[in-house]
Amino acid sequence: MRNIREELQLFVRRFGLLNASCCEECCGEQVSLVHSHILFEIRRMGAPSMQQVAEELGMDVTTFSRQVKSLEAKGLIARRTSPEDRRVNLLGLTEEGNRVLVQIDRYMTARIERIFSTMTGFERDSVAKALVLLNEALAQAGDGEKIACCN
Repeated sequence: MRNIREELQLFVRRFGLLNASCCEECCGEQVSLVHSHILFEIRRMGAPSMQQVAEELGMDVTTFSRQVKSLEAKGLIARRTSPEDRRVNLLGLTEEGNRVLVQIDRYMTARIERIFSTMTGFERDSVAKALVLLNEALAQAGDGEKIACCN
């Protein structure tokens, strides 16, 4: 069996997960990888609280708050006070935030399709199933903590 850690390290680098920011061809904005994840989670979760998104991404609230301020300054997200609890800030995508996220989605879909185009149908299905299994195993084994030692 191949060294799984080595394969994961290579995957992370080749997939571009260590890149500091998206390139202009992706969405026309200088959006960091963290920003991309925040935008994605806000859309996925609906109108989440800052705490919910920070927890989902495994970020401390102080660091997350700085990222939110940066996204607000770019006009990509908006903060509003929760009607149920005025101490809670809810996050939402602006029209521009939705536009940027759609651009990121298109770019990523095209890149993934290009990668998968080198595989047979069986291989594509196998990789997709393996990713689901890996994510499920991470969720069960992680107990809320990240696997990587350098979080």
